Amino acid sequence: MNIERLEVRNFRNIEHCEIMPCRETNIIYGQNAQGKTNLLESIWLFTGCRSFRGSRDKDMISFGASKSILDMDFYAFDREQNAHLEIADSRKFHLGGIKKNPGQLMGSFLCVVFSPVHLSLVKDGPYERRRFLDIAVSQLKPKYAVTLSQYNKALMQRNFLLKDIKVCPELYDTLDVWEDRIAFFASEIIRQRYGYVRKLSEYADEIYAGLSSGKEKLEIAYSRREPSEAQNKQEIYEELRQQLLAARQNDILTGSTSVGPHRDDLLIKIDGLAARAYGSQGQQRSAALALKLGEAAVVRSFSTQQPVALLDDVMSELDETRQNYILNHIRQWQVFITCCDPSAVKNLKNGKKFHMDAGRII
Repeated sequence: MNIERLEVRNFRNIEHCEIMPCRETNIIYGQNAQGKTNLLESIWLFTGCRSFRGSRDKDMISFGASKSILDMDFYAFDREQNAHLEIADSRKFHLGGIKKNPGQLMGSFLCVVFSPVHLSLVKDGPYERRRFLDIAVSQLKPKYAVTLSQYNKALMQRNFLLKDIKVCPELYDTLDVWEDRIAFFASEIIRQRYGYVRKLSEYADEIYAGLSSGKEKLEIAYSRREPSEAQNKQEIYEELRQQLLAARQNDILTGSTSVGPHRDDLLIKIDGLAARAYGSQGQQRSAALALKLGEAAVVRSFSTQQPVALLDDVMSELDETRQNYILNHIRQWQVFITCCDPSAVKNLKNGKKFHMDAGRII
């Protein structure tokens, strides 16, 4: 999967920009606030997902303009394709001239993004890591997103009941209904998360070894005890039902559910130590990068398509060895890398460089 042409109009500070990237490494360099991240963001929107920066659609339209227009020619699934996006009161997608909604566009253009916000995968609490897992699994298996939504609805109902039971004890018996639903959906979530983490670990560990020249070892694991190969979905369900039953009295006191995948975590260790507590800035950045590039490798293994990689401000806080790996050892991928200092990419052997200034390629 490769972008062959990208044209952007009235998108944030970019009035008009058109680039023809190469199929390997593309460096977009320039000072801060010149539009480098905006350009990556425009590419990401063709996945059908919302901005990785958490922005609202109207905030992406240039000041004084009525709409943003994005147009991209790309090669995927053995054919040339065109995608067109207009952002005004809503987003309007066209793929091959046919109107699509964001959900229909997902899977047509595959992309992974790393930006400074993704350091939260390592630095912050478990919520961000659970969110990473859930988004990654949903992209591969759309039905997972439905299961997750159903689980969250059941969880919310049980939490409401836990609070109401304090004043209406007769509601106690209705907990069985919601605990049954929670355990049913949770058993599938746990199975899918485990399968994904096993696959992700294979690739992320190898990528991190490359980044550290084999001097450090990355380990990732799911915090919940792994189901045995012989343990089926029904057995996981029964185990969760017993855990929920055992936690009832304490949960009534706290007014929240203490058992389930909404409390699980993705454990990240470097040389046996928790990366969050003991990793250096460079190690934490490398671990987060390995997770995101590992995510791309998992997508490739499922779809046979290599996602485009968007790496925003990835070079800072990395030593020259790790920078060199990113520039020259991520092969057969189309990669877009932003940086401020052009000297950081002096060792680039194959690829193209684009200098961005005031929203323009110069």
